[in-house]
Amino acid sequence: MAKKIIAGSAKATRRRSRKKASAIQARRRKEFLYRGFTMEELLKMSFDEVLSILPSRARRTYLRGLNYEQQLLFDKLKVAEGPVRTHRRDLPIIPQFVGKTVSIYNGKEFKDVEIKPEMIGCFLGEFILTRKAPQHSGPGVGATRSSKFMPLK
Repeated sequence: MAKKIIAGSAKATRRRSRKKASAIQARRRKEFLYRGFTMEELLKMSFDEVLSILPSRARRTYLRGLNYEQQLLFDKLKVAEGPVRTHRRDLPIIPQFVGKTVSIYNGKEFKDVEIKPEMIGCFLGEFILTRKAPQHSGPGVGATRSSKFMPLK
């Protein structure tokens, strides 16, 4: 029995030392890559090169040309310092927008979204939901067989 306690304590000691060693090591942040390109490389690329690596739907939006309202938002976002308010949810995100804050209308109110590198190629509206999930309460009278028999009091 003494051997089991010693073995258990040695095992516990090894586990504690592993935990301590892992706590000392700082978690390494992986560098962000979008389709094999770092953020710096994406920002140095020309607009046509960026378009060539965007998903087809976003690329097609830019190739066909933005409408007047989209073009206004595009120009505002490129030079914006603070948050930009918009109703336009159909503008694809490009690397030049990363780090900017956009207030997007969801049909009821404006919600702030900070654009992160992982959002490149997606549309602005994908990050603000327009519908709220239903929150159900308990079943009503007549909803189940047992609710037919209600107490008198």
